[in-house]
Amino acid sequence: MGSFLSPTTTAALERLLALQADVDCAPLERLRAIRALQSALEHDPATLVAVRDARTAAKSWDEIADATGLKAPAAKWRWGGTDDEISARLEAGRKRSVRPSSVPTGLPGLSVAEAAAARGVSAQAIYLQVRRGTLVSRTVTLPDGRSYKRVFPVAAPGANLSADLTPDFNGDVPQ
Repeated sequence: MGSFLSPTTTAALERLLALQADVDCAPLERLRAIRALQSALEHDPATLVAVRDARTAAKSWDEIADATGLKAPAAKWRWGGTDDEISARLEAGRKRSVRPSSVPTGLPGLSVAEAAAARGVSAQAIYLQVRRGTLVSRTVTLPDGRSYKRVFPVAAPGANLSADLTPDFNGDVPQ
């Protein structure tokens, strides 16, 4: 049996080993070689082939996960199924990673997290302040159906709240 690594990965590994023997090797050259090997390994089909061989040998996802340093669901997500199913999952992940945040900007007031950071307290403390009446919260619903909890100081001018600012049991202001 020949090498189970692709020619690209083998070349990157050989380059790194050559630099290992070179005592005068520049640090940035070492970093580039290390990164090139990491990138080559990430794209090398050898891992998928080894996982499929392990599954053919009746190895469990727990055993595969242990060998790869992952949890079983992550290993199964990454390498389970056909090539087309794996490609579709990876492509969907890439699309999500480049998509801009879906949280809208320009909403009135502050989010619970923003209010907590501004006051130097936890989110739970913000909810307690809403219950005590120090803050008022309102749920803002966008036309597309998404809802966001927004927080306002009780006497905030221009908060544009309804006339009845009495919070309900959950701390929400009636709309």
